[in-house]
Amino acid sequence: MRLVLVVAVALVDVDGRVLIAQRPEGKAMAGLWEFPGGKVEAGETPEAALIRELQEELGIDTWASCLAPLTFASHAYDDFHLLMPLYACRKWQGVPTAREHTVLKWVGVRELAAYPMPPADRPLVAMLRDWL
Repeated sequence: MRLVLVVAVALVDVDGRVLIAQRPEGKAMAGLWEFPGGKVEAGETPEAALIRELQEELGIDTWASCLAPLTFASHAYDDFHLLMPLYACRKWQGVPTAREHTVLKWVGVRELAAYPMPPADRPLVAMLRDWL
């Protein structure tokens, strides 16, 4: 089975809320909520990929020193296996804007479980709840 490395982030605001993004129509799992991030390209570190993805998807800048590795998800889909490190980030520059998602939403960690998420993202919710 093909292994796909994807990196994600829990952006945490000053009120302790986490940013989630709704997948747009036309993409796999459209309508589900996810943590921002994306595929790690050949030759990229996970941190470099996340910095690039945050700029592309949300229009914000952050730095490797602001990304704290928190946990990871390992999930077998039908045609590939996903490995997804989750970083926490409390410092960035700019205002997150939905460039590739339908909508963005700041959510309290206790409310995250109410949002339908892809199977790989779902187990990360309990870790965030315990950490925050």
